Amino acid sequence: MTEVINYTEAFDELQAIVSDIEQGEITVDELSNKVKRAALLIKTCKAKLTTTEEDVNKILKELESTTSGTGDT
Repeated sequence: MTEVINYTEAFDELQAIVSDIEQGEITVDELSNKVKRAALLIKTCKAKLTTTEEDVNKILKELESTTSGTGDT
């Protein structure tokens, strides 16, 4: 089963992982798992940001095409 996580949840979890690592009170095994989890969360955040950017660009292009045809220049 694939875990579905939104950007805010992923970002918050990343912050928690960074905090845990900075405190330095984790074992090597925990560090390995946290780094693996962080990599997955970073990929998730990056994908969501890319998708959002594409959506915004698409909307802006649609707005440009509808406003450029009005003759209000």
